[in-house]
Parts: sequence; structure tokens; C-alpha cells
Amino acid sequence: MKLDGRIGVPSANAGPTAWMDQAASGAAALEAASYSGAWTVELTHDPFLPLVVAAEHTETIDLGTAIAVAFARNPMTLANTSWDLQAWSKGRFKLGLGTQIRAHITNRFSMPWSKPAARMNEMVRAMRAIWESWETGEPLAFRGDFYRHTLMTPMFSPGPNPYGPPPIHMAGVGNLMTETAGEVADGWMSHGFTTPSYLREVSLPALQRGAQKSGRDPKSIEVSLPLFLVTGANEEEMAASAKAVRRQIGFYGSTPAYRPVLEHHGWAGAQEELNWMSKQGKWDKMAEVIDDTMLNTFAVVAEPHDLAEKVAASVGGLVDRLTLNTGTDNGLSNPANNEDSPNTANLWAEVCEALRAVPTRSTT
Repeated sequence: MKLDGRIGVPSANAGPTAWMDQAASGAAALEAASYSGAWTVELTHDPFLPLVVAAEHTETIDLGTAIAVAFARNPMTLANTSWDLQAWSKGRFKLGLGTQIRAHITNRFSMPWSKPAARMNEMVRAMRAIWESWETGEPLAFRGDFYRHTLMTPMFSPGPNPYGPPPIHMAGVGNLMTETAGEVADGWMSHGFTTPSYLREVSLPALQRGAQKSGRDPKSIEVSLPLFLVTGANEEEMAASAKAVRRQIGFYGSTPAYRPVLEHHGWAGAQEELNWMSKQGKWDKMAEVIDDTMLNTFAVVAEPHDLAEKVAASVGGLVDRLTLNTGTDNGLSNPANNEDSPNTANLWAEVCEALRAVPTRSTT
């Protein structure tokens, strides 16, 4: 199992440039701890810029966006940025794209929203057409329902990339978007708001249907999961992790787009309650809706010495890589915080070594 971490997400009350500083130190710490990937997320800052400094401070670790908002951009701008990061990182960049939701695309980004799965399918194919033009020098002639790219002169072509085009990973929760990932993407990024049962019975069959449309082996599509983990080096860390993960599950559960996951488990009523609470601004109370049964369904809850065994029982054989999300900034989510504590560093190093032995989709 490949293990990944987040970068470019500074702690609360950090300075205005802390996100860039953390990207450099965080990526270096992840690589030193033998993690496989370092990923940014598009929240309060641009997701691509931190990867420039991360590439400068690392040599082997994968670098990617998880995710960049696709519909806030167009295929040409994404193609350009990705091409440059692929070259700058010497072939280590992965473009992770997600749609966001209609309200953010239309009201925050002032961009069009329609038929998101079909639009994402076309966006991926348009980027590959652009890259093909740059690689071969052939005329650019992409004409679709949403995007049209028919002009590329030598002055604006960066030419062939010595490391080839970067892989494209797509995020998806619903069946249609997951099928689209199976049809056109190199990887599928599950949302953290999922469960082993939903992955096994809903998401992975949808991914397989998409792969079959394009005649591909579903196992050739890399599946990644930001896995909720409730764990800690001591009781205080365990309690903080449980509190933070309950809060995250409650927040995601309030979103109507994620209702099918709760319905899958017979918890539609909880979604309605969480949605009502969000409209009332009761954000701090949402965690109280997430009882122990729900917490143990969405998250792996275990002390460090039991964590790998419970992760294997939960998602072993279902995914290929895990982003470890304890909800806090402890030493498992952020190895940089272990620098002043050798004992804690050794503890999490042993946990990570055991987690790497968890079976993946490609080994089962």
C-alpha cells in the first residue's frame, strides 16, 4: 500500500506565507519518512504553487493536487500548468481534478456548470489533445460540446516534455462521475466520506463499468482514498483525533451530494438533521450527530499497534494508496512534527511500515 500525506496546509493562526513554508518542509519530511506521495488541496490557496517548492526540496516522492477545482479553469490553462510541473518535478506530478459543486462554480468562480460528468470527460480528453499537439507538433483540432481548442502556433507550444504527459486522476462520489473516471482517467480519487461497504458495492463497480467502456483493465486505474483514522500516540491524541474526525464526518454529511453514502447505511435521517444544522449555522454541534457506530463505519479507530490490522480488515484489497487523515496534525498525518520526539517518530515509522504491507487492489 502506498502512503500519502498532505502539504501546503498550515496550522491555524500561521503567517501569510506559512502554507508555502509548510509545503517545502512537509514534503521533505514525508519523503524522509518514506511516504509515496505529497498532495495539496485547493482551499484557501492555489494548489499548484506549493508543488513548485515541494519539487525543489524532494527527489523521489510523487507530487499532486487532491484536488484542483477543474471547472474553475479550462483545459488549456490546466494543460500548461501541469506540463510545467511535470517537467519541473522531473516526472513526479499527478494532476488530481474534482468538480466542486454547482454553487461554488457559478457563484464563487463565476464559471459555467452543466452536465458535470460529461464536461469532465471532455476536459480530460481536451487536455490530452493539447499535450499530443505539443508532443508531436501536429495541428490542434479538438472540438467538443463544452470546449474547443483549434489554435496552437509554435510560439505558444512548449514542445515535447522529456517526462511525458502527467497522469490525470479524477475525484468522484456519485456513480456517473466515478464511471467517467474509469473511462478516461489514470486514477480515481475516492472522497474521504465513504465506507468500505460503499466502496465495494457502489463505487468500485461503477469504476469497473467505466473502464469496460474504454476496454481497459479496471486494476490499471490507481485508486486512492483519504482514510479517516482515529488514532494517537496517547489518550489525549486519540481523543483529539476522534473529536476532529467526528467534526469532519458531520460537515461532509450535511452536503446533499453525499447523501447516497448515508442512505446506503440507512442513515438518511442523519443527513437531513446535519443539513438543517448547517443552514442554522450549528457547525460546532454537528459532531454530536456522529455516534460511535457511524464513527467506526466511516473511520478506522485503533491504537497505533492495532492500526494496520484494522486498516487491512477495512479497506485492504479495495484501494492502492491511502492518505492518512487523523483529523489532527499528529505525527502520523504530519511526520514533520516528529522531529523533536524520536520515540514518537519510531512509533509512527513502525505503524507506516505495517500499513505498507496492507494488500492493494493490484495484489488481490
